[in-house]
Amino acid sequence: MQDKRFDVGFDFDQIIDRRGMNAIATDGFRDYLFDGEDVVMPCADDDALVMWVADMAFAAPPAAVDAMRERIERPIFGYTVLLDGSLYDAFAGWCERHYEWVPEREHFVTSAGIVPAVDDLVEYIVKPGEKVLTLSPAYGPFETAATKHGHQLVTCRLVASNDGRYTVDFEEFEKKLADPDLRLFILCHPHNPTGRVWAEDELRRMAELCFAYDVMVVSDEIHCDLLRTGLTHTPLAKLYPESDQIITCMSSSKTFNLAGLGMANVIIPNTEIRDVWLGRKFPVVNPISAAAATGVFRHGDRWLEQLHLYLDANFELVRDTLAGQLPDAVFRIPGATYLAWIDLRAYFSPDVDLTRYFAERSGVLLEGCHKFIADADGHVRINLACPRSVVENALTKIVAATLEQ
Repeated sequence: MQDKRFDVGFDFDQIIDRRGMNAIATDGFRDYLFDGEDVVMPCADDDALVMWVADMAFAAPPAAVDAMRERIERPIFGYTVLLDGSLYDAFAGWCERHYEWVPEREHFVTSAGIVPAVDDLVEYIVKPGEKVLTLSPAYGPFETAATKHGHQLVTCRLVASNDGRYTVDFEEFEKKLADPDLRLFILCHPHNPTGRVWAEDELRRMAELCFAYDVMVVSDEIHCDLLRTGLTHTPLAKLYPESDQIITCMSSSKTFNLAGLGMANVIIPNTEIRDVWLGRKFPVVNPISAAAATGVFRHGDRWLEQLHLYLDANFELVRDTLAGQLPDAVFRIPGATYLAWIDLRAYFSPDVDLTRYFAERSGVLLEGCHKFIADADGHVRINLACPRSVVENALTKIVAATLEQ
């Protein structure tokens, strides 16, 4: 029976068959998770429980589908450039409603995604011999963005408390920044995989240390709308409106399950860096992607409110299940993301490949420590942006597989 808190039409319980759609989640997991190795699961690939890659198993909101349908009804898809300002206006309105912050139009550019944007910014900002810093455990593509351009990625380990709350070791953070070769700090805000929503005092301390050591900041804020109900997001750039040392990356892709459309927004106040960006980028965009992003920034608010409630309940289910059946697991409901970061070190030795273990024992596809940069041993990341029946089934299998080893 439909929960009365939810609007008709926002059916997050719906199971949508993604097989045969070239979806990485369902059709490409063997290459990504297992590097093409032969992993034998207790079920057919099509019956595995997909809870790994960070996209949702939910239908995109009507605001996106309606906008795409309207654009498709005018079926010419020639070269398209953001000439009329409609995407910026919709995005600026979203930022004003949700963050009480409006990025300047002049600073607004687009990218095919935040991962490509971070990759390009590393190339444009960091010179040969210079280094890149991030907080760990960290999202794997941050390392790729550094190393593919010949730069070393330096990590500052987050400090985990006994109840799973992560904080920044600012003494260590400043030591890393003091390296004269350190040029760029990639801030994941909110943080992936831990789900921390950084408090204003933490943001200010990180930013001001970066300013003191002349280190640029790229703030990846792709998860900024995926908050627990009642929490708010503060863009780092909002705290320093006069600074040109902070580049902000945001997108409709995570918020509204549109990652396959390849559209992200990048706010670059620094004139020199923005000129390099514009000089190297062909300004054509996908017309369908632009329509969808404009649509959700204009009309996606109610859907997102409902998503927050559904995710809240999924996280509560995980918390209660682990507390009752795997009491030595360390799990804290994160302030943001739809990703559960679970410490299973009480049950597994550090050398166990947990991704492979749970696939082979339970047919649950999740991401273990091997897919993250540093300081992730014994942890798993589970995507909870899926119907509750899938979460319940997966938890049953994960608990059984953990207890049998």
